[in-house]
Amino acid sequence: MKKSRLTRSNNRVIAGVCAGLAKWLGWDIALVRGLYIIVSIFSAGFPGTLAYIILWIVLPEEF
Repeated sequence: MKKSRLTRSNNRVIAGVCAGLAKWLGWDIALVRGLYIIVSIFSAGFPGTLAYIILWIVLPEEF
């Protein structure tokens, strides 16, 4: 089974990073967004924000 390519989703709140990750992993979007928020809070926010911005720049948009 071929895994889909990791892209930013058009189903976006800010940049579509969490929705793209959810689609790629086959998980619910709300779960991925919730996990992102929890991880960001417990890491004092900065590493989570930095990772989001890097993924926003690096990941191509979905066609």
